[in-house]
Amino acid sequence: MANTVIQANSALTTKMKDYYKDTLVSKLPPGAVFSAKPAGCTVTAYKSGKVLFQGANGETEAKKWGSAQEPKVKSPPKGTTTLPENFADWSVIGSDEVGTGDFFGPITVVSAYVKKEQIPLMKELGVKDSKNLNDSQIISIAKDLVKTIPYSLLVLHNEKYNSLQSGGMTQGKMKAILHNQAILHLLEKMAPEEPEGILIDQFVEKNTYFKHISAQKKIQRDRVYFSTKGESIHIAVAAASIIARYAFLKEMDKLSAKAGVDIPKGAGKQVDVAAAKIIKRKGIEELKSMTKWHFANSEKAIRLAGK
Repeated sequence: MANTVIQANSALTTKMKDYYKDTLVSKLPPGAVFSAKPAGCTVTAYKSGKVLFQGANGETEAKKWGSAQEPKVKSPPKGTTTLPENFADWSVIGSDEVGTGDFFGPITVVSAYVKKEQIPLMKELGVKDSKNLNDSQIISIAKDLVKTIPYSLLVLHNEKYNSLQSGGMTQGKMKAILHNQAILHLLEKMAPEEPEGILIDQFVEKNTYFKHISAQKKIQRDRVYFSTKGESIHIAVAAASIIARYAFLKEMDKLSAKAGVDIPKGAGKQVDVAAAKIIKRKGIEELKSMTKWHFANSEKAIRLAGK
């Protein structure tokens, strides 16, 4: 199980505890201040200031707090290639995903290519870490990006997601397969031009990533690098993240129209309420087709709906 650890001061720990108040658990490990179980992970804060994120969505959940405190990232395993000097100035394919921690909506994966000559233009368009942009800014910037740079978008809808998950495939493996496919599609689209490097926003160790995709017919290995906080490493990852978020928002709008309910993002209490409304209007099977069914929100929504 992948673990992510960040360092938090007392103010941030208090803020996190309040944020996870609906998923707090009573049984605490020694030295813990609080422990919570949001969808797909376990969050445990310790008196030392360390906060541990465990589970499939652990790294995604930890990223929510990354701007407040820098995460302590484990040293890369032997054989992992570190990023070359001046990598931020290279012509790079960046690859990122959105939607992994959301109960509703699909996982969207985007690989996007930014040539070194386009880096100033990206900054002019407002491309930066998507976590620092609101939805209206994301939409505005993405509309410019999709007309400016080559990209590949893959959307894993929840009916397929649930089928794969119930068959034993982890979310991490799904993401690895999608990233590999998106990168290969983009390389075909770009040919004969080739990037100097390919940067995947790291959600798993390099060796595990390649193990996940070992059965694929074609695997992109050459010039592939991994880094947490990839959006701050190269602007191509930030561009990919913005386009992926834009695609996710459009899919969420489609779901809201289909359900007749304003569907919120994330996996919090408001999501349970919306899901319960859909059960009452459309039934459990309709809700299942829209959601990542193994999340704890499904059981909560069924209880709220009185089914």
